[in-house]
Amino acid sequence: MSSQDDPKAKPRFENFGRKLDAEFGGAAEKLEREKEKVITYLNNEVVPAIRTHSTKALRLAAEQLSKLAEYMDKNRSSS
Repeated sequence: MSSQDDPKAKPRFENFGRKLDAEFGGAAEKLEREKEKVITYLNNEVVPAIRTHSTKALRLAAEQLSKLAEYMDKNRSSS
């Protein structure tokens, strides 16, 4: 007798499908919650830190460029 003719095979497959659907559904919900946590963390912690460090880096770069410009002006006038 084949599995198609076996009346017990169909319910087992349907039960397996239901279990699989429940597992994937639960995993999708968990991923959604974790995604929200990551987005919140990025917005509350990472983005402000990047902005703070970026402005510090820009100020430092501006300071160094100003020094370079002074050096170039000084050396241009002495040659």
